[in-house]
Amino acid sequence: MKFIKTKLGGLYIIEPELIIDDRGYFMRTFCEKELKINHLEFSILQTNQTLTKEKGTIRGMHFQKSPKAEDKIVQCLRGAIYDVAIDLRIGSPTYGNWVAEELNESNKKMLLIPKGFAHGFQTLTKNCEIQYFMSEYYEPKYASGVNWSDIMFNIKWPIKKPILSERDKNWPFIKK
Repeated sequence: MKFIKTKLGGLYIIEPELIIDDRGYFMRTFCEKELKINHLEFSILQTNQTLTKEKGTIRGMHFQKSPKAEDKIVQCLRGAIYDVAIDLRIGSPTYGNWVAEELNESNKKMLLIPKGFAHGFQTLTKNCEIQYFMSEYYEPKYASGVNWSDIMFNIKWPIKKPILSERDKNWPFIKK
């Protein structure tokens, strides 16, 4: 596995190394030993999977508040997504900055998103399946988010006029 640093501290793109033969391929999607070699701590407490049926759908921008803040590793198993992480760590020199990466079934890339980041994605194809490895259990009373269209972040979503849930339409805007 290759851990590629992004411009936001603690946020990594993970490129798995595929072993390919005439049967298909083999790859690791999680290896605690390789994380530790790269000075990263991550314990899986929960695994989630979503199916998003329609192209252009945005799910996000979500996070859990402390004391249930979570690290997550996100992978697109089927289809393609524009995956976005926003640094919301108070005092961080990159507070309010974001990184986006296309994750898809062909490139097999993953995004390791640390505590203190909001996360969301937009589907680039129909029927996208996403898998999440979580370092914390989901606790509804700590679930939160920020608005996907907040001008403070000015995220360049690839598909205009997205499909959104009522909850995701109504996350608050950040006040400066």
